[in-house]
Amino acid sequence: MSKHVLITGGTGLIGKKLTKRLLEDGYTVSHLSRSPGTDPRVATYLWDLNKGQIDEYCVEGVDTIIHLAGTGIADSRWTKKRKQDIIDSRVKSIALVYELLKKKQHTIKAVISASGVGYYSDRGDDIMTETCAPAHDFMGKCCVEWENAVGEGESLGLRVVKFRTGVVLSTKGGALPKLSAPVKLGLGAALGSGKQWMPWIHERDVIDMYIFALKHEELSGVYNMAAPEPVTNKQLTNAIADVLKRPYWLPNVPAFALKLAMGEMATVVLGSTKTSAKKIKAEGFSFSYPEVTAALKDLYKV
Repeated sequence: MSKHVLITGGTGLIGKKLTKRLLEDGYTVSHLSRSPGTDPRVATYLWDLNKGQIDEYCVEGVDTIIHLAGTGIADSRWTKKRKQDIIDSRVKSIALVYELLKKKQHTIKAVISASGVGYYSDRGDDIMTETCAPAHDFMGKCCVEWENAVGEGESLGLRVVKFRTGVVLSTKGGALPKLSAPVKLGLGAALGSGKQWMPWIHERDVIDMYIFALKHEELSGVYNMAAPEPVTNKQLTNAIADVLKRPYWLPNVPAFALKLAMGEMATVVLGSTKTSAKKIKAEGFSFSYPEVTAALKDLYKV
C-alpha cells in the first residue's frame, strides 16, 4: 500500500482536507507548490509552470501522486487568456511531472487525478456514465485535454485513476457558500429553469474516494465522483433553504441575466449534467452521504 503521497494543489480546498486525512492515517505527505509551505509535517517542493521548473527531489521516496492542481473554473470571467490558464494549469503541470519521471529514477507506481463532470457539460436529462462521449464546448475540451495529459502516465507504466468531480459541497469554499449566501438572506432562488441537474458530492465522500483509490491498487481508469442521487438546481436550492430554515419564494433568476453577468461561464450553472455513480459503487465504494438533505445537515451541523 502507498505510504508516501505527493500532492499537487495541496493547499486548495480538497488538498488541505486530503492532506490532513492522510497525515492522520499515517501517510507521509509532500506538496508541489508555487510557494513555500507552512505545515512542518509536510515537505513542500517548488515548481514554476511558466518557466518549466520543478524541484527534482519532489519525487524521491514517493509511491503515489495525487494531481489536484488547477486554476479555479468559476473564479473569474472566461477571457481567452483565462481559459488558456485553466487548461495549462492542469495539463502543463502533470506534463512537467512526467518529464521529470522520464529523466529521474523513482518509485512512483500510481497517479490519481482530479478531472471534472464538465467533460459531459450540458446534456439535459440523459444519464452520464464514464463511457459517454465528451461535450464539444470549452469545459468538455478542457477535461479531454486534462485527462489525456494525465493518461500519458500509462506509457510510463503507472496506474492511472481519473475522477470526474461534481460540485463539491463544503462550507469552507466552492459552490455551496455562493449558493447559500442569498438563501440566508431570505433571497434564495433557482437559476435559469432550475431544472438543470447538478452532480453534487459531500466533501467527506471526495476525500474517502481518494483514499479508496490509494488503497485499492486494482482501480484504474475513469470514475464519476458525484453522489448517486443527483438533484436539480431548484431541488438543491430548496434543500439549502429547508436545512437553514429560511424562506424560499422568489422567482427563478432568468438565464439571460446570468449569461449577461457571467458570459460563457454561465454554462457552469445553467448546464445540466446527470451523472451515474454505478461504476465506483460496483468497485465497493460506499457513499457516506448519498442524499443531499443529510449531506447539508451534516455540513451545517443541524
